[in-house]
Formats: sequence, structure tokens, C-alpha cells
Amino acid sequence: MKTILIPNTDLNASIISLGCMRISEKSVDETEELVRTALDEGINFFDHADIYGRGKSETVFGEVLKRHPEWRSRMILQSKCGIVPAGTERRSFNSSKEYIIDSVHKILERLHTDYLDILLIHRIDVLADPREIAEAFDELKEQGLVHYFGVSNYTPSSMQLLQKYLHQPIVVDQLQLSITHSLIIDSAYFSDMRGDDAIVRDTGLLDYCRLNDISVQAWSPLQASWEEGTFINNPGYPKLNARLQEIADKYGVTKSAVAIAWILRHPAGIMPIAGTANPEHLKGLCQADQFTLTRQEWYDIYMAEEKPLP
Repeated sequence: MKTILIPNTDLNASIISLGCMRISEKSVDETEELVRTALDEGINFFDHADIYGRGKSETVFGEVLKRHPEWRSRMILQSKCGIVPAGTERRSFNSSKEYIIDSVHKILERLHTDYLDILLIHRIDVLADPREIAEAFDELKEQGLVHYFGVSNYTPSSMQLLQKYLHQPIVVDQLQLSITHSLIIDSAYFSDMRGDDAIVRDTGLLDYCRLNDISVQAWSPLQASWEEGTFINNPGYPKLNARLQEIADKYGVTKSAVAIAWILRHPAGIMPIAGTANPEHLKGLCQADQFTLTRQEWYDIYMAEEKPLP
């Protein structure tokens, strides 16, 4: 699989990553098969978060690493913290220095590793002091516990404010992106239009990341919405699925691979995170590395559900 150098790092990451949210319900044996498949397919980037399965996803992954410590050198491990799971109290966010540092120690323990390649702050905590986040990052960096830092679901202004105090560059912003949830792409077309489509929702997020060498990672690349689930074979998206099938037949791949290739075709070097826990589905997604969509194919997919382009 092709790789991409994440700006401001020495990390050559596979262009497709494995998201580990769904492995919390899998056994160690099942997770071992999934991870082995990922490595065999050329995937070296594994995305975690302490909120996934309330830590169980990291725990089961860590048990796999206990069995195969030699795999760690072939991996780029990323995790996220900052979402406080709902328990006796309601869900909240915490990006205080103490919470970040404590979270990282627990993440490392669950993953059975000495360091994270990348740590992301998972969501914006409006009560966070960016100076505290900077202090946490400095301490984790100095101790060798985290090599690089980033964010997830941050706006341009939030990243700019945080970067003002950081001594390390923000190297990643992980954002929701799929064919049907393409707000960070749509905004380029609607800036001078009237109506709801011209409402600025992303404040130039994709351009900001590209201007500042911040790698964009796409989460939920096959998801239509939380309520609808995936758009693949979803009767609510007949025209899109017909177009995906047509292109899939041309290249001899799955429709899911075409949807991933649609993200890879963008010149920003966006890294889709495959959130499957099914080894066979993962193999199908990895077919996206075997071809490149033409410009017309990209637009045909984009316009399949008749977006109101100017």
C-alpha cells in the first residue's frame, strides 16, 4: 500500500488507516486476525480513542500486542482523549493538564506500549486553557510518552488559538468526511450562493489545514448519518449506489473501495480511517489503493444525489 509522509513528522503512514472503535466487542483472537490482515494489506496506521468501548478497544488491541510485540515496530499508533464518558454523571469534555496526562498513562497501559506516535485531543473543551494543554504536551513529549500531537473535530480558530501556546506543531485534525457528509468540501462551492447551502459551517477548515501542513484524517468515510448508517447499499441513496456500482464494475473492486478512493482522490492527501472490524471487508476497502478515479468519475460520484452546485 502507498504511504504518505505526515507533515512535520517522520511518520510514513499508509494512505488507509484502521480505526479500532468497533473491536471492543471482539475477542483477542478475532482482533488478532483483523490486525494481521491490516498489516498484510500494508496498513501501518491504527487509530484508537480511550472512549472506544470505554477503553476496551485499546485493551483487546493491547492483548494482541502482548502476543506479538514484534508488530509494534511496524505500527503507527494514535489515540485520543478528552471525552469523559457518561457514567453516574452526564458526558462531558475535559482537556485539563491532569486529565490529559492521566489519560495517556492509562492508554499506554491498555495498549501495552511505551509510547504513542500521535495523541489527539478528541473534541473541543470550551473550558480548556490552551496553556494547560501546552504544558501537558510538553511533559508527555519530554518523557517520550508521545511523539506528536494533534486534534479531532477542531475548527480553524480553535487550532490557531491552541497553536499559539504549543511548542509542537499540530500535525493532525481528524474530521468527519464521506461522500454524503462532505461539508468541508462543499463549502468551496457555495461561498457566493444564496440560501442555506451558503451558510458557513466549516469556516474554511480544509483550506486552513492545507495552508498549515495539518494532515486531515477522515472518520466515518462510509457513513451517511448516525441515524441511517452507511450509504453503501442504502435504499435511501439509489443514484449514488448505482454510480458506485458502475465504477466498481469498471475497476473490479467493491463499492466501498470506490467510496474510499473518492476521498483519496482529493489533492489534500486526506487519510480515510476504515472503521471496520471485519477482515474481509477491510480487504475490500484496501482495493482503493489499486486505482485512481478520473476527475469526471469523482464529480459523477459527488453529484450522484444532485447536489446544488452553481
